[in-house]
Amino acid sequence: MTAILGAGISGLSAAYYGLNNPKITSLVIFEASNRVGGWIRSLKQPDGTIFEQGPRVIRANSLQILELVEELELSAEIIPVKYNHDAARNRYIYSNNALHCVPNSISGLFTKNTLLNRPLTYHLWKDFKARKVTKDDESVYNFMERRFGKDLPEKLIAPVFCGIYGGDIHELSAKSCMTSLFEAEQKHGSIVKGLIFNKFHEILKKKKETETKPETDTEINIKPNKPPSQLVQRAKTEVWRIWGIEGGFEQLPQKLAKNITERGINIKMQHTCEKLTFNKDYVELTVNGKSEKYSQVISSLPAKNLANLVQEQHPHLSKELCSIPTVSIAVVNLQFSENVLPISAFGVLVPPKEKIPILGVLFDSCVVPQNSKMTVLTVMMGGAWFQQYFSECSSEEQFRTVAIKYVKEILGIDEDPKAFHVSILKDCIPQYTLGHEQRLNRIRKYIAAHKIPLVLCGSSYQAVGVPDVILSAKQAVSDIN
Repeated sequence: MTAILGAGISGLSAAYYGLNNPKITSLVIFEASNRVGGWIRSLKQPDGTIFEQGPRVIRANSLQILELVEELELSAEIIPVKYNHDAARNRYIYSNNALHCVPNSISGLFTKNTLLNRPLTYHLWKDFKARKVTKDDESVYNFMERRFGKDLPEKLIAPVFCGIYGGDIHELSAKSCMTSLFEAEQKHGSIVKGLIFNKFHEILKKKKETETKPETDTEINIKPNKPPSQLVQRAKTEVWRIWGIEGGFEQLPQKLAKNITERGINIKMQHTCEKLTFNKDYVELTVNGKSEKYSQVISSLPAKNLANLVQEQHPHLSKELCSIPTVSIAVVNLQFSENVLPISAFGVLVPPKEKIPILGVLFDSCVVPQNSKMTVLTVMMGGAWFQQYFSECSSEEQFRTVAIKYVKEILGIDEDPKAFHVSILKDCIPQYTLGHEQRLNRIRKYIAAHKIPLVLCGSSYQAVGVPDVILSAKQAVSDIN
């Protein structure tokens, strides 16, 4: 029997896809809390308004996730955001006491915008001229500054990484956080050249596949493929950019949990794994003070939580796991009784150079409309600068006051919110700092060398986005043999 630690989106996905692996005979999930979903949480207010605490939308180009949604019978609840929607087109950055729309079209590449000192084409040309430097890794800031100059990383890249990682681009790894761009330079000497080459290669590959594809499946004596996903076809036809779920994004993990439970997987809630001991023929789990034996363990826990479980038996592995840091985010949801937004967009991000405690503001009611007459916003604060701004902040009222203050200043809103909710998501986002990939390689090598029946998945290792976390869990269980 295989034990899965954690019933967040990664652990649930590992169980869902693990059921397809014949090498995994049976599964059980241990979850320390009283709910599934991890950082994905949707709070329904008395009037029906949804306050999202974590992720709320998914990129529509994640086609395998759309297939999963269809398999879970969630298609009817999907709210698509199409390519021409304001939430798909418009993203703003707050800099020098003004809102600046990020270029969102081909013409925007050639036009000088209010955020950057020059058109984006100028920065792309700098990349063409910059010489290639062979590196194992470097910070996101150094990488982007070396290729494009200081303006782009400070004013555009830094706020984007605040929105994704809540992190500091001077600390984050270019190789792990910008893998395709980093590899493009290393292989082709230029980011732009590399991306053009990769796109051209992709087009040729698709053309070749089309030309060599047999007219019917019977010509090569195979069974017909499963019918294409209707949701995927719809997303392609309607040109979706992102999508959310009516009634709250938490329905995704809840549906996953329901599906795997109905298929025989036991999710043991409020069961805390306190220690792992790896023996020759089994793994001993200490859960709620009791010992249980399993053949292997799949951990979707944050790296430092897993580090505590293996510290006594494998201190070197524990040390490596502990070296994957995390940041905390303060999330303040605000509801206004009418439409108070001066712009229609996905939201606003704030560069660290502005030296204010706001990472960004998401326009929830614009992205996933709930009631056309009201405005729902989510303010994100802290991240890598949590201690700097909030080390002495101890009350929800203080966080709410700060959030409202800057929302009013940034967006020019005069009205006070009629409802709010404050959450402190402690250690919620892993930071892929310099040398992250090398760190992961050492962890994998240690597990393999010591023949530890331990499989890792979750946001601590490969990627922090929901689609990537789901697919990394799928890959992890597929590799078990």
